[in-house]
Amino acid sequence: MSSQLDKALLHMSLEEEEDEPFILPDTPEYCSAGRNSLSLVGRLLNPSCQRMSDLILDMPRKWQLYDRVKGVALSKERFQFIFKYEHDLLDILNRGVHTFKLWPIVMERWVEKPPEDYLQHIMVWVQMRNIPVNHYTTKALWALGDFAGKVVEVAFDPEKPQVREYIRALVRFNVARPLRRFKKVTIPGGEEVNIRYDYERLQKRCYTCQRLTHEKEQCPLYLKKGEEVGNSMPSTAESKRTEITERLNKEDPLFGIIPDKLLGVDLASGKPKIAAEVLEGMRTYLMIAEGPEKVARAERVKRSLEDLENDPIGRKTALMLEAPPTMTTDLDKGKGVVFDFSSQGRDTTNSNKLMASAIVAGERVLQSGKVVSELPTMGHLTGSLTSTFQQGSSTGFNAGFYETSASGTNLKKGRARRRPGTFKRKNIGKAVMKEDKAGGKKIGEGVVTDTKRKTREDVEPSQSSARFKKPLVVPREGPSSI
Repeated sequence: MSSQLDKALLHMSLEEEEDEPFILPDTPEYCSAGRNSLSLVGRLLNPSCQRMSDLILDMPRKWQLYDRVKGVALSKERFQFIFKYEHDLLDILNRGVHTFKLWPIVMERWVEKPPEDYLQHIMVWVQMRNIPVNHYTTKALWALGDFAGKVVEVAFDPEKPQVREYIRALVRFNVARPLRRFKKVTIPGGEEVNIRYDYERLQKRCYTCQRLTHEKEQCPLYLKKGEEVGNSMPSTAESKRTEITERLNKEDPLFGIIPDKLLGVDLASGKPKIAAEVLEGMRTYLMIAEGPEKVARAERVKRSLEDLENDPIGRKTALMLEAPPTMTTDLDKGKGVVFDFSSQGRDTTNSNKLMASAIVAGERVLQSGKVVSELPTMGHLTGSLTSTFQQGSSTGFNAGFYETSASGTNLKKGRARRRPGTFKRKNIGKAVMKEDKAGGKKIGEGVVTDTKRKTREDVEPSQSSARFKKPLVVPREGPSSI
């Protein structure tokens, strides 16, 4: 036994055994892509303040989709919500920014092969204030909104009165960047104005660096007393800019033609200022020509780039190949349910419907005020039984029911009352109380007895009560002689 143990110890190794990786079968039994097609994938921006278990249980309640959505915790930061219906998923996705524990969360629709910037952006509405009075135009608003993020839509209608002091724009914000609160803008004429940005539905942030990923006590700038963190770790935008600049060497046909301002990466979107397709097209345009034609083409390209250098919107559409933002005349888009007084001028009251509802909800009432029966609703009236009105007296109308028969339409009568009338009930059992001369003596109009009298059986109980007896009168004999 000991020899076998020694051999096993000699063959042991601290290195992992090299074996072939396990390949999952590509069958529906081993894949959940069909179920994930109706799901949203997201991540927490501040895991230190947001517990994953609470998020999975609280968000369906917050969305009021209790039994129509199911949450799955994928890791400490990532989660997934699987919906039962497509319209619920789209409704949640179109609501804008979602928060948990007052900190925002990032959510996007599930894709089988996510891109590089997956779960890196949120759609948020931004309010731009202090806009110069002469620059309420579509391009000016687009250019000013790009400092907060990539503008997707602008809520602006020059034909309507502007009752608010701000213009709203929907931007695609990169959560790795800080929120911009102000932007100094120089308008034609040399005057400088500060454009103010307010983000809707963003509640908590770091008030030192304006980021959404930590609190002030955990901010590196706050801990290091204002020391810049970017010196040790260059950002991805800077690395991309260096990579693109190195491509333009002296052998490149575009060397010396593209201005330095158009090289590098746009900090707002994180994309190159000139798309790779546009660079390749300009190179091809210059290389297919020779001699004076090549010089003329190079001059045209250079002049076109100089014209776009001072046009931020032209750079984004022509060089970065970005789609222009859409314009909406709904100034309250994305705010949810907003009361509008413009639709309150129309009178939608229908007297016929009100009368029909009053008839259905009415009751049969006698002239004495007693309720006899309640009219059934219109949905309960079936067959030949219908409700109608008949003129029962000269003072008004009585509600009744008619029932068809072989001989015609007859009034359906109720059951006759078996209780005798009031006058007959009062006369039944009446008797006159007689005085007991043998057991007492008469004083005045009353009778005084020595023994307790019992109520006679032939006397009505109501007349034997104390209120029907005549009070005893004591004779007035003058003042007391004591």
